[in-house]
Amino acid sequence: MSGSPDRAVSRRALVVGAAAAAGSAALAGPLAGAASAAGFGWRDDGANYVVDTGAGLVFKVSKTNGDLTSLVYKGTEYQGYGGKNSHIESGLGSSTVGIKQSGTTILVSVAYGTLRHYYAARSGENNVYLWTNKADSSVSATRYILRVRAGLFLNDEPDSYTYTTSTIEASDVFARSDGQTRSKHYSKRRTVDYDYIGWTGGGVGLWIVRSNHEKASGGPFYRSLLRHQSADGGGLYEILYYGENQTEAERYGLQGPYVIALTDGGAPSSALYHGTLTTPWADSLGISGYVPDSGRGRVAGVGIAGRATAHPYTVGLANSSAQYWGSARASDGYFSIPRVLPGTYTLTVYKGELAVYTGSVTVSAGATTTLNTITVPASNDPDNASAIWRIGDWNGTPADFKNADLMTYAHPSDVRAASWTGNVVIGSGTETSAFPCYLWKDVNSGLLVHFRLTAAQAAAAHTLRIGVTTAYANGRPQITVNDTWTSAIPSPPAQPGTRSLTVGSYRGNNHTFTYSVPASAWRTDTSQYNVLRIDVVSGSGTTGYLSAGTAIDAIDLLA
Repeated sequence: MSGSPDRAVSRRALVVGAAAAAGSAALAGPLAGAASAAGFGWRDDGANYVVDTGAGLVFKVSKTNGDLTSLVYKGTEYQGYGGKNSHIESGLGSSTVGIKQSGTTILVSVAYGTLRHYYAARSGENNVYLWTNKADSSVSATRYILRVRAGLFLNDEPDSYTYTTSTIEASDVFARSDGQTRSKHYSKRRTVDYDYIGWTGGGVGLWIVRSNHEKASGGPFYRSLLRHQSADGGGLYEILYYGENQTEAERYGLQGPYVIALTDGGAPSSALYHGTLTTPWADSLGISGYVPDSGRGRVAGVGIAGRATAHPYTVGLANSSAQYWGSARASDGYFSIPRVLPGTYTLTVYKGELAVYTGSVTVSAGATTTLNTITVPASNDPDNASAIWRIGDWNGTPADFKNADLMTYAHPSDVRAASWTGNVVIGSGTETSAFPCYLWKDVNSGLLVHFRLTAAQAAAAHTLRIGVTTAYANGRPQITVNDTWTSAIPSPPAQPGTRSLTVGSYRGNNHTFTYSVPASAWRTDTSQYNVLRIDVVSGSGTTGYLSAGTAIDAIDLLA
């Protein structure tokens, strides 16, 4: 059907499932020891392998290229829009596709060059389990897109552009007539924040339940597109490597399972979530790169000392082959990270999203590596340094700065954004909320911060620090104090080379710029304000919100 706004459609809700939603109704999912359901099986229709789970779900996989060509739930077709199927990346092309049944499991395998992809069905379940093994860079990105027919789950969420055709950036950021912006990039969520994505309404829920992302890149705080809705239909994604705003090299190997789940309107079963899902039934299916739980280990930490208890802490493990993470318990910092592939990992403790401790840990198959209490040195947390004044909180994010929350689901030009210009006065009580979360060379460079110093403070040199979370086009801050002293232009730190600030992400590589300001720069009259000017400098970028820019974590003047 047409997506025209002139045609009445049934509006249904769009849902992102947070990790905290584990208590949601379990209306679908693994059925432990399920008996074979009536109708369970598969057939060959000449062009596709047709799999019937025996529980209301029938799906087809192309024998030519491994595309998912049909997804019928209780008689309604959900798959496809614009003549396109659901598949890895934008489709693999000619592939070798096979099928086999092992008891109550059917496995469809797809081989395309060095890439292997799998669909599995279990008798009596309305789920499709997927694995993807990418061995090298011969396929440009690693994503699975489930394409959903138009008119089934229309919505008007931030990632929807059903009712607008006016693009304001590239071909994927749109402006509505009321000045609000929409894009498939505006997911609002970090990887750590969700277990599933999808839509529900009218007695049907359609979801992708994400995998543990052990072969993805970017860590727990990575943001990427999760879903979209437009006039021709909707898309749900499992993004493992997208090549946008990436902070790590791509990892290769088997990723999964991630699950397409159909329900009778409720959330997918928590038994499908990456933290709880077990697949012993897949151990002997011959999936390339598959490592059963018996071949994995666990890391457990007694606790973390030296924490700022007002902040959440996360512990991450990463090497060139895999990544994992877990939350530290608020009361004592205890953490447990299960199902880790054997190997040696860099262990990082994050205060919010700011790394405050790194170490090394080795994991062995079938064993738990137990760590004694980790102590975060006081000097590793910038908040512990004595400051004359501080704007923001050193937590690795621009949280609480002006427009910070909005920027995870809107373009900077959005009508809901407060003015990006305006100066800041220390002692006003609005220092953080008045300071813009992002600074651009062509938008609000030259921002002024006014502050007073005591006579003793003005008689000494001080260090000024500016923490950033990412940068676009090598944007970095240069400072001037009282129009009498200007810092050197700092070297740009390593940051992702793609769009970030305009596509809903402040996540890059946290970096702190330090400036040694001599005593001669300060005003000696204590009744006068000192004036700090912050300019964004770079020889790259274009204009407006695509000029060189940076995202702010915190700013302080040390005592």
